[in-house]
Amino acid sequence: MSGKVRKLTELAVLTAVSLIIFVVELQIPNPFPIPGIKLGLANIVTVYAVYHYKAHEVAAMVAVRLILGAVFTGNFMALLYSASGAFLCLVGMLILRRFIDEKHLWMASVFGAVLHNTGQMAAALLVTQTVQLLLYYPFLLVSGCLAGAFTGLCAQLVTARLNRNKENKE
Repeated sequence: MSGKVRKLTELAVLTAVSLIIFVVELQIPNPFPIPGIKLGLANIVTVYAVYHYKAHEVAAMVAVRLILGAVFTGNFMALLYSASGAFLCLVGMLILRRFIDEKHLWMASVFGAVLHNTGQMAAALLVTQTVQLLLYYPFLLVSGCLAGAFTGLCAQLVTARLNRNKENKE
């Protein structure tokens, strides 16, 4: 298999896995009384991909997941909020990968979560023109940091396992 076909196949599988995780997570009742707060488990795949693929490849993967996620849920308005958060997060994490090594993925994930929430809040402020939404922002940041740490630790464990498997094959 050529390198390009292999990489395309890997990215397609990662996209499918992240989409499946996204859809499954939607079926889990939200234990928090604040709407919109969730773990964002699909971001485990994104955090992994940021450290193993080129920026445009990860951006394409995230875009496909966002669009298909909106199609599967039938919630196209949420696409605006998701896209603003996801791409601000992605840009930030792509920059952070230069300074934060793979052994500290969880740190990049926490920063990414903060950027994700910031992008979502900016979109909500632009759409609703309601400044009172800023009262919700601290709750988003705290929950985002906790969720980002969790998903980042998961991505770090997955990466370590995949790296060990790769070394064992060689």
